[in-house]
Amino acid sequence: MGLESAKLSIFLIVFWLSNGARCNSVEQKIYVLLNNTIPCVRLLNATHQIGCQSSISGDTGVIHVLEAESDLDWVLSSGPNPPYMVMMDAHLFNRTTMIRLKGSLRVAGVAVVIPKSGPSTGFSPHNTCPNEGSGVYSDSYGPDLAGCNGTVWNPLGNGLSYEDFNFPIFSLKEDNETEVIRKCFREHNVGLNGSTPQYPLCAMQLFSHMHAVTNTATCMRRNDIQTSFSISPEIVCDALSDYNVWGSIVPLNNTEKGHKENQSVVIAAARLDGRSFFWDIAPAGEGSITGFVTLLAAAQALSAVTPPTRNILYAFFQGEAFDYIGSSRMVYDMEKGKFVIDLENIHSILEIGQVGLRTDSKLWLHSDPISRKNSTVNSEVLKLVNYLKSEAPKLNISLDEPGVTQALPPSSFQRFLRARPIPGVVLTDHQSAFSNRYYESLYDNAEYLNVTYPPNLSPEEQLEYVTDTAKALAELATVVARSLYRQAEGEESQLAKIIADPKIVTQMLYGFLIQTNNSWFQALMSPEGQKILGATTPPQYYVGVPVSGNPVNTPTRLVQYILANLTGTPANLTQTECQNPEGVEGESKELYSYFWVQGPDYSSHDYSTWTESRWKKISARIFLVASRELEMLTLGVGVAVLLVSLLLTYFISSKADLLFSASREPASAAY
Repeated sequence: MGLESAKLSIFLIVFWLSNGARCNSVEQKIYVLLNNTIPCVRLLNATHQIGCQSSISGDTGVIHVLEAESDLDWVLSSGPNPPYMVMMDAHLFNRTTMIRLKGSLRVAGVAVVIPKSGPSTGFSPHNTCPNEGSGVYSDSYGPDLAGCNGTVWNPLGNGLSYEDFNFPIFSLKEDNETEVIRKCFREHNVGLNGSTPQYPLCAMQLFSHMHAVTNTATCMRRNDIQTSFSISPEIVCDALSDYNVWGSIVPLNNTEKGHKENQSVVIAAARLDGRSFFWDIAPAGEGSITGFVTLLAAAQALSAVTPPTRNILYAFFQGEAFDYIGSSRMVYDMEKGKFVIDLENIHSILEIGQVGLRTDSKLWLHSDPISRKNSTVNSEVLKLVNYLKSEAPKLNISLDEPGVTQALPPSSFQRFLRARPIPGVVLTDHQSAFSNRYYESLYDNAEYLNVTYPPNLSPEEQLEYVTDTAKALAELATVVARSLYRQAEGEESQLAKIIADPKIVTQMLYGFLIQTNNSWFQALMSPEGQKILGATTPPQYYVGVPVSGNPVNTPTRLVQYILANLTGTPANLTQTECQNPEGVEGESKELYSYFWVQGPDYSSHDYSTWTESRWKKISARIFLVASRELEMLTLGVGVAVLLVSLLLTYFISSKADLLFSASREPASAAY
């Protein structure tokens, strides 16, 4: 065979082997990747860290399916093959179980199977006193009310979201992947007739190593060192941040900051965000959506009438689940003269809280007993309460006030009261403890709010179907809109025209709770803006961190578009003029633009300092693991093969002249 033919043969052999390796990956034969998983991640604030993480190379353990709390003994003491990767159903995911697992070195991680419906007894991984320490009540202001003294707002809160776990915790959907894990466990990890299971055993590996540690001040200092001295800096954490959304009935020019002479503004507020134990799963149905949908519907109702004497400013705050990030930033800017109005311009505040679970059509009006000791504040609060109470019966809604000594529930309004006494009311569906059994959890969803549809309806038909929840929120929005109008000294003759549209409410509920990518949302947005609508799923309401290419959260952008469409006035402008209106008389690009970011004092106890750790890899997989003895035997055989290969290579190399020398061909004879 000639030299060229030999080269071609070698090339073909190598090509065939490489393609064979690619098509029959060893990794694919060993591991089963789990795609429908969501991790718990690490968050940090001024004092500590919370959340979960794995080791840098991932954590591996033999799978044990926890079917009852009594099975914990196998994991924590009697099981012969630690460490264990504990897989449990959601009803076992409670504080008692998790704290026991947290204290054991025999636990490599936890996988929680999440059903569509929450436990009937309720589940809230938040604290019993949400945002304790960042509200208005303290040792210097209403000390008897501080720390939820007298009113436990979230009695079902188990505080798991604020624990620091040194092992990974992932959520799993109840689907085919979960069944694969259970089958693997039954076939390999359950011994016959109660005997000890034999190798190979079914194991799971979870990757969720977090880069940030200790607290926000520490991780931000490391960020600064990286950006100052490293050619390719590696950021370890990012501040939780996004946008607030606001608008007003009468436009306020954003180029003129600070106090406005002869301006009196009524603020109508709601929060936009939520959270749960697992990263970026935050349906926030009762916790946030019912409130801001009601406020958007009220804004739509008020757009049909003559503007009142006082201006009304609609404010939608982001990051409120994390020590009131959005509202505290707005208050800060008002104090520093960086917002379009200041605190002195605020006449009163009406905040819409959790309003989707009212019992017997009854809602509650909460106010601050401390500031109401001021006669001026008290008279304005009474006026707003009376407006609400007088409008509610017209829509078959009952409103009442809790005891005069009860504190305000967790609300954005508290951040304004920290700055100065302002008249205000917080509207909720609970008298004291939350009606919401799934506060800040992944079960606070459409099903819990009873946003359901008759069978066999198409997505478009569901979008148009007016649910009972939508009717109830539309009625409430009408009451809110009329009360705001009267509080802002609008014309009494206009009240009958103020009616919230239940069809718009049902479309908003469908988009925010069921499917974002729908025809109504598409109609509100430009073709470029429709890219954020994504798949046929609802958005999540965790505030998160800015993402490259999409620095604004999807819910924030949607609320911005909806508020503009429901309250704005159509303008006869071309696309170019609309995008760059500075040259058009009476138009300004500076209107309605407002952004907040994290401040520089990362050890502050007055403002939110929450950050999210960065990570490189989030993944989960299962595989069969051999016994320790077999692993050592395999290692030994591998080392032996290596040594023999080295000796053989040395021998062949030293005798190469003899083994590979070409025989001399006889010289051709000449005749």
